[in-house]
Amino acid sequence: METGIVHENKILVVDDDVDFLKEVHLTLISNDIRDVETLNSSMELLDKLEQGGIGVLLMDWIMPDITGAELLPVIVQRYPHIPVIIMTAVSDLQTVVGCIKQGAFDYITKPIDVDRLLSSLGKAYKINELANQNRRLKEYLMGDSLHRPELFAEILTNNPRMQALFKIIESMAGSYNPVLITGETGVGKELFARAIHRASGLKGEFVPLNVAGLDDMMLDDTLFGHKKGAFTGAHEFREGLIAKAQGGTIFLDEIGDMGSESQVKLLRLLQEREYYRIGSDALIKSDARIIAASNRDFDILLGQGRFRSDLYHRLACHHIQIPPLRERRDDIPLLIEHFIQKTSRDFGRPVPAITKDARNILEGYDYPGNVRELMNLMHHAVTSNKGTALVLDDFMGLGQSDDSSSWNLRIVRDRHFKMQMSYNTFPTITTVEKMLVEEALRMTSGNKSLTAELLGISRPTLNKKLVQMGLTGTEPLAGA
Repeated sequence: METGIVHENKILVVDDDVDFLKEVHLTLISNDIRDVETLNSSMELLDKLEQGGIGVLLMDWIMPDITGAELLPVIVQRYPHIPVIIMTAVSDLQTVVGCIKQGAFDYITKPIDVDRLLSSLGKAYKINELANQNRRLKEYLMGDSLHRPELFAEILTNNPRMQALFKIIESMAGSYNPVLITGETGVGKELFARAIHRASGLKGEFVPLNVAGLDDMMLDDTLFGHKKGAFTGAHEFREGLIAKAQGGTIFLDEIGDMGSESQVKLLRLLQEREYYRIGSDALIKSDARIIAASNRDFDILLGQGRFRSDLYHRLACHHIQIPPLRERRDDIPLLIEHFIQKTSRDFGRPVPAITKDARNILEGYDYPGNVRELMNLMHHAVTSNKGTALVLDDFMGLGQSDDSSSWNLRIVRDRHFKMQMSYNTFPTITTVEKMLVEEALRMTSGNKSLTAELLGISRPTLNKKLVQMGLTGTEPLAGA
């Protein structure tokens, strides 16, 4: 019989009946559970537990010297991480309830039913494993260093929140459960997925698939494959990406866009680890690990009924939420230098310097497109620059809409400078002009020369407007 029990520490069986101990021992060994130790003296039990190495305790309830009823409260207090399964010939309800109330994990009556025993041990070891994982994770997260920093070499960061995510990924390296990665567009979800794949030590391939834009039929065909002749146009056999990811990882990007029929099939794959190709009734087993990612808000998708809650909870066994770049501004200077160096190297160009004014603007921008947007900004600036240094003009016009002539710094409009109709009457030109000047001062941290350049006016003209508006340019501004 396949037990499915995986454990690091041994099972300790305690009973004053030597023949019964031999019977339980042989039963466990015959079911491929070999790390078992027996003890026929309750007097020696606490000393044995003190030595460590016990994962699950099977203990008789009625023993001479010290009874299970006397030992259980002490064991639960001293060794709360060890599940205790009580064995006894007494089956009255009051005794059962008393055991559970005192902290017993389970209660099995004699003579022992083998299936019942194996089921209880399996559950106990799962609880034990989770407790050990939580303990190790807590100890690890309290530490300072990564065990394998090379896993995250592609993700440039010095940010503590990002480092904490790296530690979580390292801590779940031994788990092949699904992972859900969420975060805004451009934060690097696929880079994280590849890091998780490397950390897992899986020998198979990392196979990415963006499900956005694929209807249920196309996704079914791409993911699971089809039999030759399965439908019109199916002239050849198609293996499918799940098969390609056998022994490795399948990365499903933009999972929030998946259709309802595809969600059902993915749920079956997660639950049963098996699937059918289109046009075939042959069941195929899969051991591919599934990592999914999305920039969608799942609270909204679940609330609207557009994403199955059972699928979500299956996928989110491990959940990695990547912070946007605006919430880790300490990484922006590092990324600016990296992209300048990389773009210059890729195009065989001298590495340009970057002026202070340009750097201030870049470091103050909110980057709705996150790291990808910063990368594109630097790529455009370096490749189009004609001098030896990147200046403000190298970043003008980027990120704007087709019909706009404004700066790429659209965060001024999109987040801090929304022209909402919150007035009783439509705002006047004077009101809007003052708001614009205040926002430019905020964006430049009060630098009047840079503010004037942003506004497209001279420094004397700016000074005159500040006086007219009752602004000195030094007072703290809203949102600063």
